[in-house]
Amino acid sequence: MPNDKPLNCQVALVTGAGKRIGRVIALTLARAGADVVVNYNRSRAEALRTVREIESLGVRALAIRADISRPAQARAMFAAAHRKFGRLDILVNNAAIFFERKWDDLTERDWDRILGINLKGTFFCAQAAARIMKKQETGGRIINVSSLGGLEAWPSYAHYCASKAGVIMLTRCLAKALAPTILVNSVAPGSILVEGEEQGEWSENVLKTTPLQKAGRPEDVAEAVLFLATRGDFITGQVIAVDGGKSAK
Repeated sequence: MPNDKPLNCQVALVTGAGKRIGRVIALTLARAGADVVVNYNRSRAEALRTVREIESLGVRALAIRADISRPAQARAMFAAAHRKFGRLDILVNNAAIFFERKWDDLTERDWDRILGINLKGTFFCAQAAARIMKKQETGGRIINVSSLGGLEAWPSYAHYCASKAGVIMLTRCLAKALAPTILVNSVAPGSILVEGEEQGEWSENVLKTTPLQKAGRPEDVAEAVLFLATRGDFITGQVIAVDGGKSAK
């Protein structure tokens, strides 16, 4: 009989888990039995609501505020999580920002802001997590949420695409550096429609350019994360595109 709680007695930390895709990932891991650390920066109310939802599933949860673009805050977050739970089995680097900016309007502040969270923050969270996981006999798993934008060139999002392409290469480098005890993989979402957000022209474009002719859901991303967190013992350094076939060559 399949184990419906494959993450029982494991601890996961999900960055940017107060809302949107991060929230769904956190809840999905909790349903699989994991205790979950919910990281947030500005979305305190949403993070606390996510914690309550997780606890209602019969597992433990903790919300920790940290700006992951600041390495000291990232390290403090992992130290607090380790003090609370005594271990760390899964890190999901989900926190990211996304905004449009044409190349000739892009400022140094824009560049530093998006690279600081999307790439720098991802690395220093992975570093802090790996230091804990390396001391455990069971090792651990790091799952970086990248993007279709890390696989394709989007002219008005050069800063974002650069950050997510960096996450993909970082995933491959860390997979080799942290083997054999820590598996490092990436999930690259394509067009994901979050409940409550408007579709409009965006949805029409998705239908035209995506082979499956629909947008994905946060649950689609979360299921890919869950697979990498629970299965795939011989998979590391890989990118799973959750994009309806849009990146297929």
